[in-house]
Amino acid sequence: MQKYKKYVITPHLMCYLFSNFAQIYIIGMKIKISIVLFLCIITVNMSLADISPIVSPTVTIIDSEGKETTGNYDGSAPVTATFYAQPENTDGWTTYYEWKFMAENDTIPYLVRYEQDTKYTFTKSGTHNIVLYAKFTNGNNVIEQTSDPLTITLSTSKLEMPNAFSPNGDGINDIYKAKSNYQSIIDFHAYIFNRWGQKLYEWNDINDGWNGKYNGKDVKDGVYFVLVKATGADGKKYSIKRDVNILRGYTESSGTSNNLSTSILGTTKT
Repeated sequence: MQKYKKYVITPHLMCYLFSNFAQIYIIGMKIKISIVLFLCIITVNMSLADISPIVSPTVTIIDSEGKETTGNYDGSAPVTATFYAQPENTDGWTTYYEWKFMAENDTIPYLVRYEQDTKYTFTKSGTHNIVLYAKFTNGNNVIEQTSDPLTITLSTSKLEMPNAFSPNGDGINDIYKAKSNYQSIIDFHAYIFNRWGQKLYEWNDINDGWNGKYNGKDVKDGVYFVLVKATGADGKKYSIKRDVNILRGYTESSGTSNNLSTSILGTTKT
């Protein structure tokens, strides 16, 4: 028959067991408290991240013809660009903005602006990178953000003038003006003269032109002269002198007038 030992639980043993149980319980509570605190810290940090100030810069472009686009631009000069920082969650924060305008491959800006939103007219060919640096301060807390560059790319210049037009009211070539394939012309002056050197008309907007009138009356068909002085965004200077033939008898359907082919005419519709 198997014998079992008898153990007597003395007061000393009871105190020992209770002490160890209490330590285990306290350690468990500490672990639970630590986990709760850890979760609270994570939650607070996530909440702070959700309400931290940020910027989302964008740009609106108005081109030389008055058309409006948003975002990066690649086309003809000049263009007027308005840059918007679009800050969020800035209540209670001191804001600082720094727009840096840099030519392609340059790290030193040729222009710096310090307002939240800023406007600038670009007149030089090439690629321009515009970067926004923003800093937000609230007591000892500082948040900094540098945006990806917004890009404005302007083409090299091009300018051609036709040598004839047909101001007969058919809606085709009724206005003598620069050919529609012009690019990046930032300064433009044009003058019309008759064969005796008398100035009949002048205009400074490349999108405008001459309607074949002088003092409100149609001039006679024949040969006149145009002088154009212009500057391109790439720095190129234009000085164009050429004949201008008025051919009111020309129509799109006939294709010819006085044995002159359509190749001498522009293709601009009014």
